[in-house]
Amino acid sequence: MIRTRFAPSPTGYLHIGGVRTALFNWLLARKSGGQFILRIDDTDAGRNVSEALQPILDGFRWLGIDWDEGPEIGGPHGPYYQSERVDLHKAAVKQLLDSGHAYRDYALPEELQAEREAASKRGERYFYDRRWMAEDDDAAAKYEAEGRQAVVRLKMPRDGNCVIEDLVRGTVTVAWETEQDHVIARADGSPLYHLASVIDDHEFGITHVVRAEEHLPNTPRQIFILESLGYERPQFAHLPYVAEPGGTAKLSKRKLNKYLKNKDFADLLAHGQRIAERCNLETSDETFNPVIVDFYRDIGFSAEALLNYLVLLGWSLDGEREKFSVAEMVEHFSLGRVTKSPASFDPQKLMAFQADHFAGLPHEDRLAAVTPFAVAAGLVSSESDENLSKVVAAAGDRLKVAGDIIDFDYFFGDDIQFEPKAFQKRIVKPEDACDLLSGFRQVVLDAEAFDADACESLLKGYCEQKGIKIGQIIHAVRVAVTGTAVGFGMFDTLAILGPERVAERIEKAVKNAADS
Repeated sequence: MIRTRFAPSPTGYLHIGGVRTALFNWLLARKSGGQFILRIDDTDAGRNVSEALQPILDGFRWLGIDWDEGPEIGGPHGPYYQSERVDLHKAAVKQLLDSGHAYRDYALPEELQAEREAASKRGERYFYDRRWMAEDDDAAAKYEAEGRQAVVRLKMPRDGNCVIEDLVRGTVTVAWETEQDHVIARADGSPLYHLASVIDDHEFGITHVVRAEEHLPNTPRQIFILESLGYERPQFAHLPYVAEPGGTAKLSKRKLNKYLKNKDFADLLAHGQRIAERCNLETSDETFNPVIVDFYRDIGFSAEALLNYLVLLGWSLDGEREKFSVAEMVEHFSLGRVTKSPASFDPQKLMAFQADHFAGLPHEDRLAAVTPFAVAAGLVSSESDENLSKVVAAAGDRLKVAGDIIDFDYFFGDDIQFEPKAFQKRIVKPEDACDLLSGFRQVVLDAEAFDADACESLLKGYCEQKGIKIGQIIHAVRVAVTGTAVGFGMFDTLAILGPERVAERIEKAVKNAADS
């Protein structure tokens, strides 16, 4: 059985690139009928943020990436926090020491730094010469009498090659002589990531280690550890990283200001900020960032649309098809179709995926998605608002994300604000605009029916009566009743607003024009 894992460190929120890696692991497990494990790699106590774990778990649940074993659900291989598995890690360190595959090293940091600087002056690559290695207990006692403390280092081979058959990159060969004697345990005895990860992968029965390519340089030392301990080697697959918008460097949540130079990225963030402000969302520089998954959930993206976009960052079925349901992703996924090259994060394409997905949802699902945003923005007070349902139906593909309902706030409440430029252009400047609006207002008040078809007949009949083309009044009507120059169908708009509000708003527009 294939068993994959994703092992986030709780040092921050769920990163888009990390989600892509987790998704590939999850798809591989689900495709094969295997299991996906979530493990928390919290060996670095100095960087871990316990408060950051819950958003990670919540983010996976929102995305629908469920785990078979891990935090909150348990399993037969627990505990699922590395910090709770230290005894296993320390036992492995002792085994490596006893077998001669590791040694206690008593070098001081300043001594190592002096050696690095000397090698640099000679124009040579620095390699530790094991000068302060304790060969036996007597040597260790001597060093400790000097007040030195030991770290534990791997005693790496100095000849031959490490050959990795990578499921994405093919055969990767690394000369052992290029590998340093990596530290696997600190002076206080606590294990480092490279050792703990190997031990836990073995204990969890992980068959496929699927991770970002930045971990490829770690693989030789991890293979040395697992083979020294007599473990079976898992299959490795190193995925291309997700690159920054329009660039080749790795996407980073710490480079927000740099990415804002990309117009599509800046537009996406501005789109989200407008929704957040109107809906009174709590935001921070760390979480409200298009590199973080929470951003998309908070402004009303569909999880399935985000997953559809992410699966294409480094994988394709045939180079042409792009639209997949989650079930279709599971059906078609394979590591054999993962590319080696980085895939650039494209905010505009992501938004296109979202808009297409949202437009294709049944009306009931779209309404359910926008309702919390309408309530948060104060547009409606009830989760079963008939007017909201009409707006969602008429808006069509103008609703790209659920939070876009705020763009139609003029349908709710009695107050209306006119966009200055549109008001001047469509109502103030045309000499006959106010007279035409006043005449149409009376037609509205006298109307017997006011659905979309009736509104169309009313306006066209009024134009025929006045001997004008519809273009001479319809733009003024839109600005008068909505306050803006853009929106969906005019006749649907009038019908949703109803005759009383249409008449009141036309009256207000005419009065404001007279006062300007």
